[in-house]
Amino acid sequence: MRRAEQLHEEILAQMDLSKEASDEELLELIHRILEEKSKEEFIPLGEKAILGRELFNAFRKLDILQELIEDEEITEIMINGTQPIFIERNGRIYETDKKFLSRGKLEDVVQQMVAGCNRVVNEATPIVDARLEDGSRVNVVLPPVALNGPIVTIRKFPKSRITMETMIDTGSIGKEAAAMLIQAVKAKYNIFISGGTGSGKTTFLNVLSDFIPKEERIITIEDSAELQITGIPNLVRLEARNANVEGTGEINIRDLIRTALRMRPERIIVGEVRGEEALDMLQAFICTI
Repeated sequence: MRRAEQLHEEILAQMDLSKEASDEELLELIHRILEEKSKEEFIPLGEKAILGRELFNAFRKLDILQELIEDEEITEIMINGTQPIFIERNGRIYETDKKFLSRGKLEDVVQQMVAGCNRVVNEATPIVDARLEDGSRVNVVLPPVALNGPIVTIRKFPKSRITMETMIDTGSIGKEAAAMLIQAVKAKYNIFISGGTGSGKTTFLNVLSDFIPKEERIITIEDSAELQITGIPNLVRLEARNANVEGTGEINIRDLIRTALRMRPERIIVGEVRGEEALDMLQAFICTI
């Protein structure tokens, strides 16, 4: 058993499970156990710092994923069961030396992630989309659909917001095309953005939203909230909801589009259209011509 796993067991044994410890109390317990352990067996100072961070993340955050999530150079995290974790950095995929030592621990982290946005994932509903506190997109596929264990894909977004100027400077779009699109947004044209996974659809939509007049009433509809629309005071954000464990309570994109039409919108922004909701969008266009 790895040293971190041994220390994890010792911390659990000494914690008062009848009440939830504060972050400060947990850190104090971790430091005390590390000091006791280092008296029995020499632990270098740098290793103690790493162990302390790993142990805190295991109890309070997303375990071994936390360090990867906090690394701003990483844009994608791919977990294939208990196999080594893969990451995307600068457009290339790399295999890391990190992996979950047990399927049970990975499943605990999965449940922690989906519970954070009121989603449910289990054998009966083995596929779910969710998001983390920082806005990162999470897709989970559980067995029996996933044959090699829980599969988790985390798509991270840049901390600094990309603007149209950034896209022009990097050659992602020409000045003429940018000017045309800005005018189309201001004129309330219907705009569709399409592309493959990771091609920048959401990022581009966020860029275009900067040119929406600030006095308008905007309603956004998403399967999992990812849009970062700023500077609009009259903004309503709607998010779809999966069915509960009894199989009831689902609110899908189609339901949200229908109700948004009754909310006096000046614009409706739909994050993803890939099902029956396409019909409702087309009907909405026809009814407003």
